[in-house]
Amino acid sequence: MKKVIVIGCPGAGKTTFAEKLNKKTGLPLYHLDAIWHRPDRTHISRDDFDDRLREIFAEDKWIIDGNYAATVEHRIINCDTMFLFDLPTEVCLQGAIERLGKVRCDMPWIDNELDKEFKKSIEKFSEYILPYIYELIEKHSDGKKVIIFKSREEADNYLNKL
Repeated sequence: MKKVIVIGCPGAGKTTFAEKLNKKTGLPLYHLDAIWHRPDRTHISRDDFDDRLREIFAEDKWIIDGNYAATVEHRIINCDTMFLFDLPTEVCLQGAIERLGKVRCDMPWIDNELDKEFKKSIEKFSEYILPYIYELIEKHSDGKKVIIFKSREEADNYLNKL
């Protein structure tokens, strides 16, 4: 396990898992939200984002935490290990609500309310994005370790066994 991606619905617990995995393994951790977003709530250009991902891929070891469906295939191709959080929508919505008003290592600002569009993206994730992720995993999983968590407890148990 040297090149790791952590993917799944927003609010599922990806960032928390990635941080714990980083502490256990010492692999450098990159949060896609922290790369994409600027403190003024704008974001970098798509080209700059893609360039930054290519720089990370060129490194020997990494953990990349985040979704960004437009780049998930490239991340799956470049990793040797992938963790997919396939949790119920209600759990993900609750996770997003619980982090409101809190400082996060992956975001340059504090959200105090759940944005309607963000909420909708969580509600639609299992219907629209998750099948696409499973297709990509099927297509590119040869020689890779694929771990799918159906609960946060499964993720915690995995980390405890490391």
